Amino acid sequence: MDRFEAMSVLLAVVEAGSLSAGARQLHAPLATVSRKVGDLEKHLGVRLLLRTSRGLALTEEGRAFVAASRRILEDLEAAERQASGDYGALRGGLHVTAPITFGERHMLPIALEFLREQPEINLRLTLADRQVSLADEHIDVALRIGHLADSALVARRVGAVRRVICASPAYLARRGVPHQPDDLAAHDSISFQGFATAPEWRYRRDSTAFAVEPRAKLAVNTTEAAIQAALAGVGIIRVLSYQVDDQLRSGELQELLAAFAPEPLPVNLLHAPIDPLPLKVRSFLDWTAPRLRERMVR
Repeated sequence: MDRFEAMSVLLAVVEAGSLSAGARQLHAPLATVSRKVGDLEKHLGVRLLLRTSRGLALTEEGRAFVAASRRILEDLEAAERQASGDYGALRGGLHVTAPITFGERHMLPIALEFLREQPEINLRLTLADRQVSLADEHIDVALRIGHLADSALVARRVGAVRRVICASPAYLARRGVPHQPDDLAAHDSISFQGFATAPEWRYRRDSTAFAVEPRAKLAVNTTEAAIQAALAGVGIIRVLSYQVDDQLRSGELQELLAAFAPEPLPVNLLHAPIDPLPLKVRSFLDWTAPRLRERMVR
């Protein structure tokens, strides 16, 4: 049994979500894929996959083996690229991640320009309002908004975004405009989770941070739902400035307590501390960083 091949087949099945989908992805007969997974399980002496009514699920041993297989195959691919000179070639796959709204407005246009300049690059852009693990999800470059936790990742600063609170004119006409953070205690808010850098109800007064939270009238799990609720006059939202740029410019939402706003959040491009850094990654960083800085000062 070719264990590297068996690992690759298992990963394809897991990522595709089923044996049949994995077989289609691999352009291989279903029977062949099923047999290779079965042979691997027999070789290891454990079950890796469980067939359920919803598809496939990994056993505890399967999760551990899949994680190890990803690391092994990634190291093997890196060694082959370095030996063949691919580290000095602008070709191959590149995986980038960014928050959804920021990625759609800023990262995607820059990435499309990069692809036009580099036709041998295949780019995968994952947009998600969560902190994606570079190692676990094989990310080459990640855009992160917020203060960075201590880690071995290499950061390149490209700008900062403001934290704002805002509400619709209709809501403010009905409930009044808060002039001090303490006034928020008498207001309704729309809370949301799912974005690691969502702003807190935190303000500055004589350089001292303090926080006053309005009562949560509505709780949702996406930023877009919170913005739509605010436009409907349900309450006040706290967001990052780029998420409501259009609504603030049009007057559909009105920024509040700007004089008390906390310091902006840093925006960084991150990558693993690889030496040598593949040319495609370094080129993407060199292309993207100055263009993001330009966009963020407009």
